[in-house]
Amino acid sequence: GMKKHLEYPDISLNELFEKNAKYHLDIISYNYYGNKKTYKSFLKQIDDCARSFKQLGVKRGDIVSICMPNTPEAIIAFYALNKIGAIANMIHPLSAESEIKYYLNISKSKYIITIDIAFNKVNQVFKETKLKNIIVVSAGDSMPIYMKPLYQATKGRKIKLEYNKEAIKWKDFIALGKEYKKELKSNFKGSDVAAILYSGGTTGYPKGIELTNLNFNALSMQNYEVCGNLKEKDSVLAIMPVFHGFGLGICIHTVQCFGGTSILLPTFSAKTFDKLLKKYKPNVIAGVPTLYEALLKNKNLDGYDLSFLKCVISGGDSLSISLKKKIDKFLHEHNANIQVREGYGLTECVTGSCLTPINYYREGSIGIPYPDTYYKIIKTDTTEELPYGQEGEIVISGPSVMKGYLREKKETKLALRKHPDGRIWLHTGDLGSMDEDGFVYFKQRLKRVIIS
Repeated sequence: GMKKHLEYPDISLNELFEKNAKYHLDIISYNYYGNKKTYKSFLKQIDDCARSFKQLGVKRGDIVSICMPNTPEAIIAFYALNKIGAIANMIHPLSAESEIKYYLNISKSKYIITIDIAFNKVNQVFKETKLKNIIVVSAGDSMPIYMKPLYQATKGRKIKLEYNKEAIKWKDFIALGKEYKKELKSNFKGSDVAAILYSGGTTGYPKGIELTNLNFNALSMQNYEVCGNLKEKDSVLAIMPVFHGFGLGICIHTVQCFGGTSILLPTFSAKTFDKLLKKYKPNVIAGVPTLYEALLKNKNLDGYDLSFLKCVISGGDSLSISLKKKIDKFLHEHNANIQVREGYGLTECVTGSCLTPINYYREGSIGIPYPDTYYKIIKTDTTEELPYGQEGEIVISGPSVMKGYLREKKETKLALRKHPDGRIWLHTGDLGSMDEDGFVYFKQRLKRVIIS
């Protein structure tokens, strides 16, 4: 029941968001600890932030780092940078000093927005990078007024910031934008790089993955199509981080483009998962298998009605057949007449590119490919396609496949290869097979890399 082909506009991801937001102006765009912003308010926040970036000196094509958990400032900055034609370089805030330095230097970032807990690490490497300014955000900045004193008294006061005269608090940064009176425009096209995300890839060191506007927009439109039952006002628990394709592509961009509500959570504990479900009653959960294992063990949901759930997606790691059966049983026992839907993808194509159909399941399968996305099983290290049922390397071709690795020509050449059929294929480094109906089966990584 899914369209085979969709029409993708040749525009920036912010333009697609703005175009769709106009139909949902009074709907809640995001909810951060009870601080709810409508699409109208969110658009204004993005505009103000974009003006501040321009006033600071950010130009089209500049790369600006975002070292943030899931807070409003992270997504405001993400869309604002795109609005002016700049590129967002997404960094994990718990990265080590050396890693942060590497991410800043490979991207040649002149500016960074960072959460205060990561500020001192950024400050320590400041002089060894091209940074001009550090914009500092506290997790409490966007909390409702009644929550701020509590946050400050518990977590906020423990954070001691080192001195740096080039550091700007978020509030002061946003105030800069009032001085910028010119028109904002990006001239961004679909093929332009919108963001850089990092992945271990198939070798042991992180590579910057260049993802375009088309990559994000295609993913958003494909997700909406394959989920099959999403409507405006539907809420999604955004627990997957924004510095990861799963969090940024699905929990933010997809949701913001169909008029849903992203429930932003900067920190997440599986132990309190039951409280989140009871408090927010989300319609969609997207998470990793360990999250659902925690859900099954949680006794506080015994007898609780979960009929508000419309879509439950598992990705990021293999979902065993036995765990899937247990989750499905759990959902049915709690009045959620749905199945957990396993997805498969990798950061090199933003995130998911294959998903279990809405009402159908084939044991051990990760589902069928998204619209306009082609899967092929090949003999490893060749372009030779294998017959149905045979195990080989999974390769993917479609509109969400990355532009390449940042400043890594050799690695890009290895990952993106032109086959005799004329298409560019992404060699995933994953082993799997496909049956005659196009259901894909993931077996394992060609090379297991554990970075501790």
